[in-house]
Amino acid sequence: MTRVRISVIALTFAAVVSAALVGTSAPATTGSRMTASATAFLGSLSPELKKKASFDFTDPHRAAWFFTPRQDGEKKFTRKGARLEEMTAEQKKAAMELLKSGLSAKGYEQATTIVGLENLLFELEGPKSAMTRNPSWYFVSVFGEPSSTGKWGWRFEGHHLSVNYTLDKGEVVAGAPILFASNPAEVKDGAKKGLRPLPEIEDHVRALIKSLNEEQDKVAKQPKAFPEIKEGQAKADVGDPVGITADKLTAEQKATLVKLLQAYAGRMPDELADTEMKKVKATPDTKLFFAYSGSPKPGEGYTYRVQAPDFVVEFLNVQADSAKNQANHIHSAWRRLPIDFGLSE
Repeated sequence: MTRVRISVIALTFAAVVSAALVGTSAPATTGSRMTASATAFLGSLSPELKKKASFDFTDPHRAAWFFTPRQDGEKKFTRKGARLEEMTAEQKKAAMELLKSGLSAKGYEQATTIVGLENLLFELEGPKSAMTRNPSWYFVSVFGEPSSTGKWGWRFEGHHLSVNYTLDKGEVVAGAPILFASNPAEVKDGAKKGLRPLPEIEDHVRALIKSLNEEQDKVAKQPKAFPEIKEGQAKADVGDPVGITADKLTAEQKATLVKLLQAYAGRMPDELADTEMKKVKATPDTKLFFAYSGSPKPGEGYTYRVQAPDFVVEFLNVQADSAKNQANHIHSAWRRLPIDFGLSE
């Protein structure tokens, strides 16, 4: 066999191998990753745990989401689902892989930081606290059968964290509600001093508020704080939008507003975040509202909303943290309008 013929065969073989590798290494869609992760998670469970984790797609529990502590008078958990505390190391890893499939790398880092704050809250509040602080009290629920043909959904949830997804025919049709919260918003003392689990959603809005001129601020600032985020139901019930519309902002201010929304959408995997941001940028400026109340200065309470026809961002920082530092306790959510969970009116 000639050297030329050997070279041609070698190149042809290399091309085939390369093509095969490209075919096997091409990134899967977010929907297929979620389906695979949910299937692996359920497959890792014992029959008892699988029963706890599995629900019909139409079960009312799917829309009964909560980010506040859920416990009875004896400080026992009341959340449904399979909790991390009762899983083996392998099962827990599968549960976290499912969570990872629904978040970006940054979002996953923030989510796991939120879970880890339960240890800090336990240290600050002590064993006599009215609330149980336990980083293993996070629960996984799967609604319907994970597949590429039908409808199904999943949730990973516990104190200050609720990640909810709905899929249909292998595609994500709703990534909401997604709620991240942080107590404290900034760790003031101890080994973790300076830690801010959710910095962008404060930094960008503070920059935006600071940039408003007197006339703009009169429209954007509201006389009363926005109410607490409504958990336990599919509808955000935020009412009509208020505040200043994006067409009344300068180009620089509008860019800051977009950065703020990117911080929320960026909790999702890149594919979904890009889709959400395309919707944001396609929203007419006259229908994109920003409003806030209070003062975003450190230690002073404030709330804000960004609302468009098909989504709303809600934020509150009005509570003291567990170390009694005022206005150092964040609740923040991305929700669909008019209703979450891919539901219709």
